[in-house]
Amino acid sequence: MVKSMTGYGRAEESFNGCTITVELRSVNNRYLDCNIRIPRLYLFAEDAIKSRVQGMISRGKVDVFVTLDSTGADRVQVSVNKPVADGYFAALRQLAQDYGLSGDISVSLLSRFPEVLLAEKAEEDVEQMVKDICCVLDRALVDFDQMRLREGERLKEDILSRAAVIEEKVSSVEQRSPQTVAEYRSKLEARMNEVLSNTQLDPARILTEAAIFADKVAVDEETVRLRSHIGQLREMLARGGATGRKLDFLIQEFNREANTIGSKCSDIEISAQVVDIKAEIEKIREQVQNIE
Repeated sequence: MVKSMTGYGRAEESFNGCTITVELRSVNNRYLDCNIRIPRLYLFAEDAIKSRVQGMISRGKVDVFVTLDSTGADRVQVSVNKPVADGYFAALRQLAQDYGLSGDISVSLLSRFPEVLLAEKAEEDVEQMVKDICCVLDRALVDFDQMRLREGERLKEDILSRAAVIEEKVSSVEQRSPQTVAEYRSKLEARMNEVLSNTQLDPARILTEAAIFADKVAVDEETVRLRSHIGQLREMLARGGATGRKLDFLIQEFNREANTIGSKCSDIEISAQVVDIKAEIEKIREQVQNIE
């Protein structure tokens, strides 16, 4: 199935007093760009998270937010950094002595200085923590993928409806093109009759000029290729998967054929159809930018 590059997913679960929350958010990007936001104490899980994300997502800018709320009191150990505390205490006493200051050096005052109190994470099973985080991540990825699938289905329907419009416009061009040759021949005969007056016209010359014009404005090859591209578009969307980049290249071919048809034809009706075709191609191109 077709997936959008835009999505959001969230999951939360508790393990041994620690609540793990994982959120994923993605937007369009040419390649996969995965950014992980996780507390510094749990950076050891970053590689495992990135590997999981890369296994499911092939394109897009993905932000992964991991938060851990530990309610267990034994998970953080607070200790006094005695060398630093001694240094601050000695400096304060020296300051009081040098400047004749009075006042007690309180615990409250001393504890406010940087690095006096150290909060360290208690020892824990790193491998188990990685498994727990990845377990929640997998649930968030499922939620995230469901949203991408729903959005991808909407994109697919819109693209197919616009492809059908292009097909209708191509049919109009194919019907109108032979008429432009007949009209040119009639105008050519009328013009030559007016110029040459009573002189007998050479039918062969008229046919030759008409044939040259017909060859010049013939768009059969372009319309056939455009129909073929539409067929490929439908096949790729039906097949699904990570087709966004291939679709982007295919739309470039759509534009090339439409531009060629427009440059060959000076007929107002065909030009109007070409403008409509190019407008629909541009809308498809914008939608394809959202597909993984």
